[in-house]
Amino acid sequence: MILVTGHVFASEATRDEMHRISLEHVHRSRGEPGCIEHGVYVDAENPLKLHFFERWADEAALRAHFAVPESRAFAKRLRALAADPARCPCSAAGEDARAGSDKFGVFRM
Repeated sequence: MILVTGHVFASEATRDEMHRISLEHVHRSRGEPGCIEHGVYVDAENPLKLHFFERWADEAALRAHFAVPESRAFAKRLRALAADPARCPCSAAGEDARAGSDKFGVFRM
């Protein structure tokens, strides 16, 4: 199993749109093969910060998810709406993540 976490900051002007497209992405992703869990959550202390949490069965399922055109379009749109596109860290870890490998770890959405 692979865990993926990430977060992104919205501005007041983009918060609602970012939340809307994130929910659409989450709901679509939950139906993909190998998706165990996929969610987006508003930070309790900062309502402009969205957290993402995902669990995937294996590396193949995660790579397939990243290859879905809608997933790529979502990531591109989310970065465009982000208050600071450079601050969109995402990381993955799990049984398939090999120690010392750049296959997983911190990566850009």
